[in-house]
Amino acid sequence: MTRQGEPDAGDRWDRLLGDLASHRVEEGWVTLEEAVDATGVSRSTLRSWYRSGRIPSQMVAGVHGPQRIVPLAVVIDQALASPRSRRQLDQARTLRSDVDELRQRLECIERHLGLD
Repeated sequence: MTRQGEPDAGDRWDRLLGDLASHRVEEGWVTLEEAVDATGVSRSTLRSWYRSGRIPSQMVAGVHGPQRIVPLAVVIDQALASPRSRRQLDQARTLRSDVDELRQRLECIERHLGLD
């Protein structure tokens, strides 16, 4: 029960969502999931980075309520500066290049067999 004159939890929540919805998202800021997909850095690492102040973050209104966003360029810079994250990025690039090479070989074989 709330004291008279104080907004209840629902009103405070609605006010917070309204504040977040009116917040302008700057170019280059992405959700944590998008940052994970782009860099290969884990969600828990991103949380550690923004909690320790290594990367900035903001809360904005999302489809399912408030969500945190981070500047992708800063996340990439931080990932490249971290030896562990750097290895993960290099492995992801290597895997991507291996898949591309295999795709090209398969296309060549299909052309040779007349399957294209």
